[in-house]
Amino acid sequence: MANFSYKSFCWSLGTTSFRTTDFNVRIEQQISLLAEFRKVNNGVWTDEQGNYYRFMHERGFVKGTAPNPSKDAREKTSGLVDIGLIDSERNLTAAGQALRDVAASGNFGRDNVLQIPNDSYLYLKQLLKMTANVDENIVRPFVVLVMALNQLEFLSDDEFTYLLPLCTNAANTAEIITSIEKFRRGSGSIDSIITARLMSMENYKSALEYFLTANVTESVITAIGMNRKSGGAGKKSYDKAYFPFYEALREVVLEKDSNNVLLLLECSKKIKGKAATLWRKELFKTTIYGKVKREGLNALTDSPILSARNERELRTRFFELLHLFKAKATLSDYADLNRRYFKTTDTMIFADTKVEFDVMPRCWLGDVSDRLSEIAFSKCENLYEDVSLAVIAPFLEIDARKLYVDLERIYGIKITTADDAKAVINDERYKRFNKLIDERFNRDTLIDLLGKFERRDDTAIRQIVTKNAEIPTIFEYTLGIAWYLISDRKGDLLSYMNLSLEADLLPRTHAAGGNADIEYYYEQTANYPAHCLLIEATLSDGANQRRMEMEPVSRHLGEYILRTDDTNAYCVFVSTFLHPSVVGAFRSWKNRPYYGRNYASTCEGLKILPLSTSEIKTILEREIGYDKLYSILETAYHSDEPVPTWYEKKIVEAI
Repeated sequence: MANFSYKSFCWSLGTTSFRTTDFNVRIEQQISLLAEFRKVNNGVWTDEQGNYYRFMHERGFVKGTAPNPSKDAREKTSGLVDIGLIDSERNLTAAGQALRDVAASGNFGRDNVLQIPNDSYLYLKQLLKMTANVDENIVRPFVVLVMALNQLEFLSDDEFTYLLPLCTNAANTAEIITSIEKFRRGSGSIDSIITARLMSMENYKSALEYFLTANVTESVITAIGMNRKSGGAGKKSYDKAYFPFYEALREVVLEKDSNNVLLLLECSKKIKGKAATLWRKELFKTTIYGKVKREGLNALTDSPILSARNERELRTRFFELLHLFKAKATLSDYADLNRRYFKTTDTMIFADTKVEFDVMPRCWLGDVSDRLSEIAFSKCENLYEDVSLAVIAPFLEIDARKLYVDLERIYGIKITTADDAKAVINDERYKRFNKLIDERFNRDTLIDLLGKFERRDDTAIRQIVTKNAEIPTIFEYTLGIAWYLISDRKGDLLSYMNLSLEADLLPRTHAAGGNADIEYYYEQTANYPAHCLLIEATLSDGANQRRMEMEPVSRHLGEYILRTDDTNAYCVFVSTFLHPSVVGAFRSWKNRPYYGRNYASTCEGLKILPLSTSEIKTILEREIGYDKLYSILETAYHSDEPVPTWYEKKIVEAI
């Protein structure tokens, strides 16, 4: 029996076993856990894998019981080896330590000419260096993505998912980029590009040649399937379901046997994975059992495979679709993880069903587009080191003057300093941010989200917002947008929120900082003085709310007033549930000063006002603006209403 070995046809970043929510913070937690583990358990990694799994489990990083702890530990960490944060023995590298230092300090500012977060700048350098080995071809996936974006301006979701990972060497990268250009002009299809890529490989050519002449049996089908997944006794059992499927397909296509159409549908449902869905979509107008039974041949599509004129033509089309659908299933599995790794760089925007550069990275990388091929298909020797862009490749060194010239050309505004550039980038971010609010986070959506926080429907919340942030982070983000709308979109909310945002302006989670969640600054108007509003958000309730929030909230406000001398500053404490003792404690601050270091104190008490999400929803529903809300809160603060009835009478009824 012939044997055709599987050969990889695409690259991917990391492993699908680490396709986790809260991606950034989980990487930060992982490198800290490894550093701690390796201090004590510094033996050979192959002997320590099981111990590390148990260590992760003890620390709550993994849950449940893995059937193969060593494998699970290996898979959880292999992606970090690929991007150079740890070495093959799972020790932190210089690059990994640099990321750990940023995470530990909480310094996620934008202290670089590209104006991306400091951790993103580290990820950017690592991904510029990272290589993958695909069938003995060395390729740097991120660099290939940059090359594609420079030439094509953007990639659609499907182009990113199904075509970009096929770029594994200089020749096929050029071919695929050219094919995308032709496809956009109406020539060819994504499926034809994938098929052409597969059929250019010798193992696929040999397998097809064999299939065209062999007597079709189950063994022949499993041989040409070239599947990596094995069954018992080493037999390639994963593809066995394709044999009865092919037999039924042959009867339908060549014998026009209407009685076998229903059997064909039933056989398709025994195929494993996403490929089964693709086959049914290719062959059937409907997959409703009764309709297929009644309509027979009329239930079929006009797919080219169904109009094959002879066995050779049928086998050729079957073989091509078999591997096309397998490839698309594989590429679809990899796409989400590839996207998550690329997003860590904060250099590109994944939105509106496409991926494209953010402004500053586009100016920088667009200027070096003709040099990228010099490094795109070669190994980098300093993957584990924390080196400058110039060390990665001299042409990658950023010339601020050139960036400013490009920004001037794009925006028609004179730019000579970093502050000028920052202003332009900030304007651009707000255009995108307001568009994001209009399309995804309008008042109705925010009200719906707040209700989901009250019910703790975390799965639905992540689906609406992002999978790369923890629920408390998303809660702060949601409140920030709500307050932005309450304030008639005035104020620099993107800097007021003490959150890390991705290039697409969605939140991501990092280690907790020591400031208020949101510090919203208001200039003086006829209705209120200049002041800062500190917004503190929590999803804790009951005893947890008393323990976790009473001290930090008063400390944040008190220290802010001592630091800035802003005696008009006050705090709004927002939760899905307000514990009576917490409301009472915050009211007590009205009549006592706050003491800081060396007994420095606020001249008066602290103004801390609680608001439940129920009231935030009412404010949004009734479109109450900040002018009116400030007056309501000011009146409530100065009221002498007893604590048990104060919140209901002075805030709820007023709102």
